[in-house]
Amino acid sequence: MTTSMSSDRPLSPATDESALKRAFSCFPSGVVAVCRSTDDGTPIGMSASAFTTVSLEPPLVSVCVRNGSATWPSLAGSGTLGVSVFAAHQGEACRRLAGPTEDRFTGVHPIFDESGAVFIPGATAHLACTVFAEVPAGDHVVVLLQIESLRCDPAVEPLVFHASSFRALETRRAND
Repeated sequence: MTTSMSSDRPLSPATDESALKRAFSCFPSGVVAVCRSTDDGTPIGMSASAFTTVSLEPPLVSVCVRNGSATWPSLAGSGTLGVSVFAAHQGEACRRLAGPTEDRFTGVHPIFDESGAVFIPGATAHLACTVFAEVPAGDHVVVLLQIESLRCDPAVEPLVFHASSFRALETRRAND
């Protein structure tokens, strides 16, 4: 038995921001941390749920950053960025990296890479990336990141963000 929304319900205009946010929240996404080290060795970073794979050749991923982000200009400078794909148990670290700047690494013992990338330990994947391109896109900028090196463990369950909540993945039988 399948359930679906009523097709006789009228569509909301895309200018209705709350309806648009609700619609965007229907799409589950992974959540990442984007971090690097400053010249004095201090970690800076943020979490992002608008992340996706883009290309194998060249190896690209993308992250969307809100215009006016106070953190992105510090991250976008020269150097390598660490992208950590949060694991299922890392909801608190993800929330912290989305919170006040001074508290983002409280309780987190980041991994510092010699490239300047900073990673969150225990993540399902670590990608060392450089900025490939930035594309203005409405109230955000789409940042294309070129992967320079990586490590991953697909056996580690990822953190999934859906309908403004963290969710768990479920393995389904082939006939579901």
